Amino acid sequence: MVFQRRRHHERVVVPAGVLGLTAISAAAIFIFMVLAFLTVLVPTLLDHPAFPNPPENLRRVRRSSKLMENPVEMKRMMLGGEIFRVPSGGDMSQSDLWESKRSKYYCGCSNASKEFEKADSVTIPNRYLMISTSGGLNQQRTGIVDAVVVARILKATLIVPMLDQKSFWKDASNFKEVFDLEWFISSLSEDVKIIKELPKKGGKIVSTTYRMRVPRKCTPKCYESRVLPPLLKKHVVHLTKFDYRLSNKLENNLQKLRCRVNYHALRFTDSIQKMGNTLIKRMKSKSKHFIALHLRFEPDMLAFSGCYYGGGDKERTELSTIRKRWKTLHVSNPEKERRQGRCPLTPEEVGLMLRALGYGNDVHIYVASGEVYGGEETLAPLKALFPNYHSKETLAKEELAPFLPFSSRMAALDYIVCDGSDVFVTNNNGNMAKILAGRRRYFGHKRTIRPNAKKLSSLYQNRSTINWDDFESKVRTFQKGFMGEPNEVRPGRGEFHENPSACLCEATGKGIVSPNIQSRVELITGKTNLSKSDSERNDLDEDWVDWDYGETTALAKALPNTADMDEDPDFEEFSD
Repeated sequence: MVFQRRRHHERVVVPAGVLGLTAISAAAIFIFMVLAFLTVLVPTLLDHPAFPNPPENLRRVRRSSKLMENPVEMKRMMLGGEIFRVPSGGDMSQSDLWESKRSKYYCGCSNASKEFEKADSVTIPNRYLMISTSGGLNQQRTGIVDAVVVARILKATLIVPMLDQKSFWKDASNFKEVFDLEWFISSLSEDVKIIKELPKKGGKIVSTTYRMRVPRKCTPKCYESRVLPPLLKKHVVHLTKFDYRLSNKLENNLQKLRCRVNYHALRFTDSIQKMGNTLIKRMKSKSKHFIALHLRFEPDMLAFSGCYYGGGDKERTELSTIRKRWKTLHVSNPEKERRQGRCPLTPEEVGLMLRALGYGNDVHIYVASGEVYGGEETLAPLKALFPNYHSKETLAKEELAPFLPFSSRMAALDYIVCDGSDVFVTNNNGNMAKILAGRRRYFGHKRTIRPNAKKLSSLYQNRSTINWDDFESKVRTFQKGFMGEPNEVRPGRGEFHENPSACLCEATGKGIVSPNIQSRVELITGKTNLSKSDSERNDLDEDWVDWDYGETTALAKALPNTADMDEDPDFEEFSD
């Protein structure tokens, strides 16, 4: 008899508490897996609607707009994950995005007073002043303006200034190929006598020319003591490297003469002006308003500034090589330069500032710039923030051919478009920025934005730790006093070319002066703009950084009469 073994199935009793823990663990694992899966699918900032259709090469960048070598760090710092997201639209609640509410109460006023004698009464015969300008177009413009005033101080006849044809730009253009020569002479005929060339007798120049250089910021007394004696003896004095060689502070009649030269006598040639107007018209056809940005992120600017943008040894080597052309530049501390606001913002940082101020991604932006350091990789974040990105090259290709060989004429086109924009944004404190800031103040205080780089630099470095609302609020706070409002800069502060306070008048009485009729240069019933703004503004004495090329050097001494004048103890200004 076979007995089958009975199998006993033991029941394992699990405590209820253990079952609960197991269920919770399983749920936690499931949630973790879902979150991990969703993290992969979450779009980066560049996939956000604020960045439509980003360039494909941006997804393959080897370094960010901050020129970082580590793409992982770039993604973390630049994109900031879920925390830092830029909204696609602008702030339509701001009614003064495109113009100041108070600009209509101010206008340019540069007519000569009754005490300012006519040129025929003050010009002394047989005194001739020659001027050689220096640098790029806008630097030369300051020299031309000051040359007229110096001729008036010396009671001399001015020979049409000679443009710089030997410096970095190698532009062979003469005065009449860039500016309207006949208008220049005729429009200033009551202020200064100007002739095209030295008088000749028997085919020869009547006098021997004495060549010399004066210190920067030379006062009227300085010219009377240094230049007048050789002028009386030789009758012809040739001032070389003439840029920023006249004092910033002069009596009002001379300051107003500066304004008449800069804003009315200096016109571009018809061909340049026509091409510039065409570019403005094409920008206006795309949108009612547009922003013009003077980016100034070229290798030479970065090299001169001594700033570092995270590009490693490659960046240090490239920029230090360029920096060697300025032999007397001291070794810089990049971190200190950035803390003090002396570093140009990156294209991305400029774009973020504008978006934080309320300009949406549908705004059309014209960029005046040379070759940007880092090329398209550096520009990509700005183009993502503002897809409607334009330049003179994109607006007119074949039509630019006659201008391409001449850097001054190409710079003139950018000048015209920036002047004609609704909002002008500058990324540096160079010559073009100063000249245009002053011009836009004179012609109705058109909106001009200058980044408060000192405050913004620390904000950009920490932006991965804050959300967009906080970032936007801080940018708007920091930019108060840097938006081109009337009375934003106290009279006498900054370069006169950027703050022509002696030529700015405020309307009084019942009448309101329209900023659209300023080209008539009419003296209005008003007062010189000496009042402070009623609204809160920053004290710009400390923040208005004047680090233009050449302005950080000691004043040069007047040089003896010598044939070799090419070696300049000053820096060659290089910031147009």
